[in-house]
Amino acid sequence: MSDKFIITISRQFGSGGKEIGKKIADELGIDFYDKELISLASKESGFCKNVFEKADEAPSNSFLYSLVMGSNPMSSLFFRNDDLLTNDKLFAIQSKVIQKIASEKSCVIVGRCSDYILREEKKLTRVYFHADSDFRVKRTMKLFNQTEKEATASVLKADKKRNNYYNYYTGNEWSDLNNYDIAINTEKIGIDNSVKAVINYVNMVREI
Repeated sequence: MSDKFIITISRQFGSGGKEIGKKIADELGIDFYDKELISLASKESGFCKNVFEKADEAPSNSFLYSLVMGSNPMSSLFFRNDDLLTNDKLFAIQSKVIQKIASEKSCVIVGRCSDYILREEKKLTRVYFHADSDFRVKRTMKLFNQTEKEATASVLKADKKRNNYYNYYTGNEWSDLNNYDIAINTEKIGIDNSVKAVINYVNMVREI
């Protein structure tokens, strides 16, 4: 089976989605993209890399996000259109990079609304990794050497950021399982079994 296929990964913070995605790519012998997209977008646009890093998976900032969503009554006084357009432009550039990669080869892409950006791609598998909050907090404590309080804050902040980013640019809810082909609870089956489950699904899709 030599046909091109794409796997996009959305993941709750601490669920192990990035690690699983890398292992899937290694097992299948295809390229893996996460932070690499920032470097590619910087190169493509000529913008400094740290501009993309600052805006990574964030809808400009929480204040501007609330203005756009109509939840701030002072929007007419404080709306700063330049900031919003800048982040929208950065998202557009990154989207074009994602589309270009997907048009050329099989790959695994993590986050950044890639499931939505590539929704018209044939042989696309959209995966969502999740787990109970206690599991994710404990995993975050271990990975980043954080206290329980720090890890809890990290999990909540990251999930909120990803949800706002996804909702802002797609109009859909990040955690809505209708957006995905597979949803896997990594606490229940573990990292390695999650890798196997996705690969088995992808291989079945490729045979159709």
